[in-house]
Amino acid sequence: MQLKSNTKKKRIIIIVSGLVVVLAASVTAFFVLSNQSKEPANTRQQVVKKKVSQPQTIRLIASGDELPHDAVNKNAKTADGYDYKPFFSEVQYIFDRADIRFCNQEVPSAAPTAGSVSGYPVFNAPTTFADDLSAVGCNVINTATNHSNDKHQAGIDATQNEWDKLKKLAVAGGNRSQAEQDKIRYFTMKGVKFAFLAYNYQSNDNNLTSYGVNMFNEELMKKQLAEAKQNGAYVLVSVHWGTEDSPGIDANQEKWSKFLADNGADVMLGTGPHVLEPVKKLPKLGGGETLVWYSLGNMLNTQLDNGGLFNGFAVMDFTVNKNKPTLKSISFLPTYMHYEWTAQQKAAQDLLARKNLKIYTLDKAAEPLSKSQNNTTVAEQEERIKKTLNTYTTVPIIKSNQY
Repeated sequence: MQLKSNTKKKRIIIIVSGLVVVLAASVTAFFVLSNQSKEPANTRQQVVKKKVSQPQTIRLIASGDELPHDAVNKNAKTADGYDYKPFFSEVQYIFDRADIRFCNQEVPSAAPTAGSVSGYPVFNAPTTFADDLSAVGCNVINTATNHSNDKHQAGIDATQNEWDKLKKLAVAGGNRSQAEQDKIRYFTMKGVKFAFLAYNYQSNDNNLTSYGVNMFNEELMKKQLAEAKQNGAYVLVSVHWGTEDSPGIDANQEKWSKFLADNGADVMLGTGPHVLEPVKKLPKLGGGETLVWYSLGNMLNTQLDNGGLFNGFAVMDFTVNKNKPTLKSISFLPTYMHYEWTAQQKAAQDLLARKNLKIYTLDKAAEPLSKSQNNTTVAEQEERIKKTLNTYTTVPIIKSNQY
């Protein structure tokens, strides 16, 4: 009897021990699940966010004339060549934070192939000029300007040959053959197909080949715009036009901007006047709008008037849905092209005496501006820029920390 009783006790102990283990496991599981449910909301959101694809965005920036005057070339001269990159060091981050970076190469970069380095009035930059624009970040480049033919077809050929070697998305405007002129420059950014077209209103040297520079020509423009739209591309058009040193839109700009809008241009990037001009949104035939920056002014240069020195970057942000871009916002980040010389040197027009060239964002330009002979202030130039750009369309003027 004693043996049976002990056996029963052992069984009871084993059963109770098992129940304790099960209960402990259940309690542990309860607290684990409870703690998971109390996991910080942001942690759970992070998990969810990984599963939800964010809409892609594309930032396009556009700047004005890259104009290597004699003083620019002198300051770029090194012991073994030329280096233009230091002029851009204060605005390098602006290029770095954009996807598409439009620049206007105002002059041929054909020295020494097509003659020696020269400035105004017959320009010829060294091949290094194109190299350095690419290195800074220019990746959509216009080469159709009134100075493109300064060194004739040889200069155009040499410029295009150099760009063939460089990193870019598209270069348009100058051509080495009829076949090259007929070919539209396409590129893709984040799944979006873009077409880049470029046209020039007049040439300082009219000894032109029929194909060397894309001139304003209704037949050519209409044909290329139709092809670009047929291929489903978003169309960017560089237009070198306007009245030099005038902040107003002239009759020819009005005429050609309407023609380009009617034929499907999505964004027009104007250069040529060397000063800023207003922005407009033009209605397209069949619906929609075309955004026109009538003149982006200058970027690198050593012009004398303030209008040529205080310009900036047009900023356009797009959202992408099913490989189609929608222009979400536009803004403008002003810049100041700085150089220094004395009052006596300025009075004597000793242009080659100018030194310490550098491009600054306008909001960071007070200190260098105080060393110039420009007799203006950051506030005055910001107000002028705002008034000019906003004549017809609201264009927010932003500072570097808003970019």
